[in-house]
Amino acid sequence: MELTSTLNHELSSSWRDAILSGLAPDGGLFIPRNIPRLSASEIEALRAASFQELAAEILHRYLQSEIPKTVLSEICLDAFSFELPLVKISENTFVLELFHGPTCAFKDFGARCMAGLFRFFLTGARDPLTILVATSGDTGSAVANAFLDRSASPSIRVVVLFPKGKVSRVQEQQMTTLGHNVTAIEIDGTFDDCQKLVKTALSDTDLQRTVRLSSANSINIARLLPQSLYYIYAALQFPLSLPPIFSVPSGNLGNVTGGLMASLMGVPISHFIVACNSNNVVPQYLTTGEFCPAPSTKTISNAMDVGNPSNFARILALLGSSCEAVNNHLSAYSISDDETRANLHNVSHDTGYILDPHTAVGYAALDLYRKSSGSRAPGIVLGTAHPAKFGDTVEACIGRSPQLPVQLEAAFALVGNKISLGNEYALLKQLLQS
Repeated sequence: MELTSTLNHELSSSWRDAILSGLAPDGGLFIPRNIPRLSASEIEALRAASFQELAAEILHRYLQSEIPKTVLSEICLDAFSFELPLVKISENTFVLELFHGPTCAFKDFGARCMAGLFRFFLTGARDPLTILVATSGDTGSAVANAFLDRSASPSIRVVVLFPKGKVSRVQEQQMTTLGHNVTAIEIDGTFDDCQKLVKTALSDTDLQRTVRLSSANSINIARLLPQSLYYIYAALQFPLSLPPIFSVPSGNLGNVTGGLMASLMGVPISHFIVACNSNNVVPQYLTTGEFCPAPSTKTISNAMDVGNPSNFARILALLGSSCEAVNNHLSAYSISDDETRANLHNVSHDTGYILDPHTAVGYAALDLYRKSSGSRAPGIVLGTAHPAKFGDTVEACIGRSPQLPVQLEAAFALVGNKISLGNEYALLKQLLQS
């Protein structure tokens, strides 16, 4: 199956070239030329599969011409070595807990699978590869952990850019304490500045003459494709007659784009809710039909602080660039910090379940959608991070601190190391060349 670009549908690429380059040559984002469809019998057959088996089967539909299915099965067994519980919180409302991986965030799904794909495609390569990643919180630690290599001569090095003062203490510890082939860079700016730096570097032909680059953000199709897998797995926990609604805490829109790909494969999904914090360009688009990027605003759900989400271009490309088509598949809501705090408190008080701030945004958005639509379909909120990653915020809302998982305890025990840079591209280029 070939890939094409969101900017030029005449362009064709293999998966190998697309994954290793990150961006299309024209600066667009790679998307599959065609989404493979699953028949009703094939969907039904997947119900009995483990998550790893389902993942290998779905990835095979996309990658069968370039990676043997046996290799995909090995990659999935290694990448998805943690549980994926669908927890019932109240009548007809569930949280899909995606935070049981090594960095306690949903980004582990995409990052660990992506690392396996990279290693397969780089087998036998002589030149080392530098992976650039911009992060508003969890992406950096997930990618760094997935690609960590303690050997003397790693074939892949990771450079993580994060905005100064705009990630939680836990998130910074996870990015800055790994060392070895991982370099953490604190940028004096916003996530959008970090993302712009990464895109500029990937498009810099002069830099790429001396430094071989790729990206591990959701602009890379290898990060995004695995995010479609847990939608399929969760949807199949319900009868075909009860397709669920997914409420997706959203920043750069990679997560909901993965969900759309699952839906376009024929998986029974009723609707998607794009749950945004105060950074509300998507709710505004669905209301006005105008996509107006804006400087990002800092919130307590910091991993979603994105003012110009890259994957919006993929959503338009997948749905035919029609605002009407987007509205048919998606609803979007903007949730303030005060509403997020209230939701954290109320859910904990009413049910005993502890949300993190991002999942609380998704929970609040699901409630708003139900009130406006009257839908009685099962609602699944994606639990994108462990609440202990935002312990201070959670404790202030519910009066107690969430228990710290062992993965986070290990990060706090180490000393961090980071490089501080301004947000001028010349500074990053000089650092990468050195």
